[in-house]
Amino acid sequence: MKDSEITMESLKNNLIKNHYIPDNSTVTTIYLAFKLKKPVLVEGPPGVGKTELSKAVSRSFGMDFFRVQCYEGITFEQIVGEWNYQKQLLHLEMSRIKEIDQDIFNEEFFIKRPLLQGFMNKNPSVILIDEIDKADEEVESFLLQALGEGQITVNDLGTFDIQNDLMVIMTSNSQRSLLDETKDRCLFLYIDYPSFDREVEIVSANVPAASNELVESVVTMINNLREMNLLKKPSIRATVDWVKTLLEFNSEKLDDETFKKTVSVVLKNESDKKKVLKKFSK
Repeated sequence: MKDSEITMESLKNNLIKNHYIPDNSTVTTIYLAFKLKKPVLVEGPPGVGKTELSKAVSRSFGMDFFRVQCYEGITFEQIVGEWNYQKQLLHLEMSRIKEIDQDIFNEEFFIKRPLLQGFMNKNPSVILIDEIDKADEEVESFLLQALGEGQITVNDLGTFDIQNDLMVIMTSNSQRSLLDETKDRCLFLYIDYPSFDREVEIVSANVPAASNELVESVVTMINNLREMNLLKKPSIRATVDWVKTLLEFNSEKLDDETFKKTVSVVLKNESDKKKVLKKFSK
């Protein structure tokens, strides 16, 4: 589907068909990203579907998918690419033996990493820059400049122009405040924990074998847990995993026995588990 053919309704339907249940804000933001060719910055608590959104957009529109996973200390080379020094040295040695000149600064000797791969890909693509808040400001500035200008320059190799309609989706867990320049150039989307009805819909789409009674009983408890002062609130992924777990035990709903037996699926540390069992165990 061409960008010009995308409507709000077709976008929503395509995402739902690919097991991503969007709210109106998500549909609007991704629609505008297609139309305005702007990057999207997605913030929100862990586990609400920020990363999955980019994958769902890729699946929904048959776009190739690339991912830059940011972390503390990530470098230009790990994002864009690096010279294959061993291959260069081997060819220099072969050139010396054969007494010929060998250019070792060309694409044959350069290992492309996800950002450059996404730039050079000929097909419409989505590139996910995941957890950009973990990278330092220098890397953030470079990424924004490259994406804003549609060019990447590699020393001794040249400048690469973007080769496709590239949708850029960046996620942040707000571990640090991003640069104003980043926020200014991006469409902003905040994804929070879903409403009860939407989470039921999300879980049902991902676990179609589960009864509505089972899904609703789990989502009800998940909402109760999120209201508690826990170190790690349960994610949507945890809700899905809990329903799948109960299906394995042939449970028709979340009762006291299965709650005690399976609550560790959604609680990720012992202090949270003790707090929850003290409150909800009969």
